[in-house]
Amino acid sequence: MLDIDEMSSKEIEQLLHTVGYGHLGCIHEGKPYVMPMNYYIEEQEIYLFTTIGMKTHDIDANPEVCLQVEEIQDALHWRSAIVNGRASCLTIKEEIDRAMHFIEERNPTLSPGMARTWIDAEGRSEAIAIYRIHETEMSGRTTDGVSSH
Repeated sequence: MLDIDEMSSKEIEQLLHTVGYGHLGCIHEGKPYVMPMNYYIEEQEIYLFTTIGMKTHDIDANPEVCLQVEEIQDALHWRSAIVNGRASCLTIKEEIDRAMHFIEERNPTLSPGMARTWIDAEGRSEAIAIYRIHETEMSGRTTDGVSSH
């Protein structure tokens, strides 16, 4: 059996800073829904950068979200963290500009979130949304590959 240990808050924060992508869980039409998601961290704040669509509609309808992040070397060496919290869409221009500044620093092409911009039949292009996750609970597990057998 593989020994799995709890991660400290510092270890969880280090993992979140290192990885930058994970899986975001939210509720879609009353059912759990998980999707891959890039995220950005600035001064302990977690930000999601996306285009307006199903994901933003679901988050706006129920802002309780769960972000799962993992780093897997192999079946015996991995780390995984979960951040539960409430997501809120940034609406104040100064906050949006500040978030866009560090998002563009870390991801100059703004991909994959803006990799494809389309124009619908009415001529509207996709618009972006930036959410901040207000963390309510974090947990993490890790293994160093040591088996208890």
